[in-house]
Amino acid sequence: MTFLYNIGVRIYCLLAVILSPWKRKARLWVEGRKHWYEQLSAAFHPEDKVIWFHCASLGEFEQGRPVIEEIRKRMPEHKILLSFFSPSGYEKRKDYKGADYVMYLPLDTRRNAKRMLELLTVEMAFFIKYEFWYHFLHQLSKRKIPVYLVSGNFRPGQLFFRWYGRWYRHFLSLFTHIFVQYEDSVSLLAGIGYQEVSVAGDTRFDRVHALLQSQFTHPALENFGKDSATIIAGSTWEKDEQLLAYAFRELSPELHWIIAPHELSESHISSLQDRFPGSVLYTELKDEVPEGCRVILVNTIGKLSYLYRYGSLAYIGGGFGKGIHNILEAATYGLPVIFGPEFRKFAEARDLSSLGAAFPVTNETELLSTVLQQLEDPKLLKTTSQIASNFVYERVGATSVILEKVCIKSKTKLF
Repeated sequence: MTFLYNIGVRIYCLLAVILSPWKRKARLWVEGRKHWYEQLSAAFHPEDKVIWFHCASLGEFEQGRPVIEEIRKRMPEHKILLSFFSPSGYEKRKDYKGADYVMYLPLDTRRNAKRMLELLTVEMAFFIKYEFWYHFLHQLSKRKIPVYLVSGNFRPGQLFFRWYGRWYRHFLSLFTHIFVQYEDSVSLLAGIGYQEVSVAGDTRFDRVHALLQSQFTHPALENFGKDSATIIAGSTWEKDEQLLAYAFRELSPELHWIIAPHELSESHISSLQDRFPGSVLYTELKDEVPEGCRVILVNTIGKLSYLYRYGSLAYIGGGFGKGIHNILEAATYGLPVIFGPEFRKFAEARDLSSLGAAFPVTNETELLSTVLQQLEDPKLLKTTSQIASNFVYERVGATSVILEKVCIKSKTKLF
């Protein structure tokens, strides 16, 4: 089976190389792994004590981030290595200041894993959520380096739980401990004989709750929504923007909008300016929003999670495609959230919907009706707002649970 795994890894790499002249993501994936060894050698000294975090992409990074930042605070003498598998994570977080070095994960071969771990003095490693790389895990285990899976989320359909999944189950034994989000995952793992697991919760709640204490002010936006309600639309796609444009035309002209599209190309921003007449770009704001402006288009990255504090109600994009984006960043500020129909695979969306603070919609009419229901009844909006903020607050604490267990397992003083 190892032979087939090695073949599969190399085929994946070959396909990326073949597609790279035409596909930007494939090109970044290939180019980003060139000269990795030389660059890593230059980034660390042999005597550096390294803690390694690995994430597949941006979403997993957000789950690992609270642990990274807490360990950085408690173990400042250690160096932090952060690796990504996907360009969508690396390209957006390659300048992340919480790590001493950010890189693409080298191709998972025995040679690469051995070279990397011979080069570095890794004291512990954290893989986030779904990352199971055979050779890297084996080399970590062989060197008796503690390795933890953080924010794991297991489902019955995964290979580990199939009748033919014995080889894949071996991956799990290589972890020192697995931290999962839900009790269901503990039961699944117990069913195949794995016991080194505990429920820590979802570290994203720690991350978004910390936003409330972040130092971010924007005088123009504070005045923008002072006398009227503001809808914040985050990570929107084309279908989302069609619905929002309809609501913009039908709702009161006194209502304000802040729209942060997923795509930030000049052509797309220009099309949104046509769709929302009189809009102003975020990067063009001065001390005040121009008089008569109803819509601000956020044409830069890294601001959305802070901008929700200026809203009354949130619309989260992606629900008409593969799935909704992060709803917790809005909920932590007490914003009820609206999104498209593809939300079922996100536990927080299901839970908030059942509590009455999240609202899936399938068309323009439902969106309009939901917005009106919330904004025309201040008492209802206050109630749903409180439900949303409480939902986040009651689930904070996963990072502390993880670090306490890590302290015991690795015999490292973190407190």
